[in-house]
Amino acid sequence: MLPEQIQSKINRELKKYPADQRQSAVMSALRFVQDEKGWIATDDMADIASYLGMPQIAVYEVATFYHMYNLKPMGKHTITVCTNLSCQLGGANETVEYLKSRLGIGFGEATADGKFGLREGECMGACIDAPLFTISNRKLCGRLTPEKIDKILAELDQS
Repeated sequence: MLPEQIQSKINRELKKYPADQRQSAVMSALRFVQDEKGWIATDDMADIASYLGMPQIAVYEVATFYHMYNLKPMGKHTITVCTNLSCQLGGANETVEYLKSRLGIGFGEATADGKFGLREGECMGACIDAPLFTISNRKLCGRLTPEKIDKILAELDQS
């Protein structure tokens, strides 16, 4: 069962859609769960499906299609690096290698202290600022250099 505060948020979201289109709120529902607990478990997807009146597999398809959903604990700050062609040409491979070395983790992993997770992401629509990454789907950081990455990580480490 979804916690009451998540149900309340979903209910507000549902007002945006026709009554017979409850499934339209699935992406928001997934985000609300992830914001609350940091990741989305299979049981959470089942609860969302039940609440919205849609098949569980449909919720799972949405959650696995988009790179912004964490399907396992990924650390307090999830860093998602764009590795599409434009970013690769702009230095994404070097950024990835630097982050892996600096954090001591690979894609799909979290640091032992639970502060950072690292993910590979699809195009974020800011190719001019390549290489780039997002922090927990909230902040976009571009034109990355090792020095800039170190500064960002230090700031996040303090939060």
